[in-house]
Amino acid sequence: MADHSVTVDHSTTPSQIEYSPVFNVAVHMIDRHLAEGRGGYPAIINADAGNPDAEEGVEEQVTYQQLAERVNRCGNLLGAFASQPGGRILMVVKDCPEFFYLFWGAIKAGLVPVPLNTLLRADDYRFMIEDSACAGLVYSPEYQSEVAPALAASGHQPDFILCTEGPSGMSGLMEGYSTILKPAPATADSECFWLYSSGSTGRPKGAVHRHRDIAATCVHYAVDTLGMNQKDICFSAAKLFFAYGLGNAMTFPLWVGGTAVLSGQRPSPDMTFQIIKEHKPTLYFGVPTLYAAQLRVLDEDTVNQQERDFSSVRCCVSAGEALP
Repeated sequence: MADHSVTVDHSTTPSQIEYSPVFNVAVHMIDRHLAEGRGGYPAIINADAGNPDAEEGVEEQVTYQQLAERVNRCGNLLGAFASQPGGRILMVVKDCPEFFYLFWGAIKAGLVPVPLNTLLRADDYRFMIEDSACAGLVYSPEYQSEVAPALAASGHQPDFILCTEGPSGMSGLMEGYSTILKPAPATADSECFWLYSSGSTGRPKGAVHRHRDIAATCVHYAVDTLGMNQKDICFSAAKLFFAYGLGNAMTFPLWVGGTAVLSGQRPSPDMTFQIIKEHKPTLYFGVPTLYAAQLRVLDEDTVNQQERDFSSVRCCVSAGEALP
């Protein structure tokens, strides 16, 4: 087997997955699409690009070619800033293309991304900074008011702290780095990324995920259960920092060469209806509370039914709580 490759036997139940001895999952999720001729295909649609409050120059679409180049630039940047391989990179980042660049750039460079809930307060972030002994922290500017006091109170200081935006932030600095990045050596069982638990029974706990875990969820759920393929467009109301959202809006579409629709806005019935109408996803991932709110709007607002166009959606998925 070639390095960083996966073979899947779908003739068995469950499907059998075999990994090459050298396996960095970022290569399979990002670089593979260029080798297979999908460089010009849309990987990301940024639904916030047309928002009046959006930063000037925000792109509406990112192709697989652009994604691969920016992942490599970001990985080179992170590798230059982190003091040693394997360091954790905390991410307080909204749903936007920069999340993808940071997450996959870190993995490809041999670092460990740790997406954090963007709704937390300073003391929660302080705890996670200390608990993870992170090498770096990257945040969207919207969250500086909680991140700054967390850093000030923390007994651990990262090697580097970056805002995602601006000339001195991640996006600006990336432009000075190469679009070529050799993947860090890893195996299917190597540490890949962390996700913190909600902390409902005490302090949040960092759950360590391996490179093989991404492949397993994509094969057994995205492909074998949802039947996803490269024609699918995914929109998830659940944000990327949730395990549910991370699969729905990033790993699942990337695995099959599909498209992810992203929005940093907080989900509401009107927001989701608008995005579904405009960007026509084929899969919509919600939660029971939001589905209930959407149904109430459909029942109560009979005048604007033409604005609620779900004709593109072949499957609605629910998780996170019981669906009545």
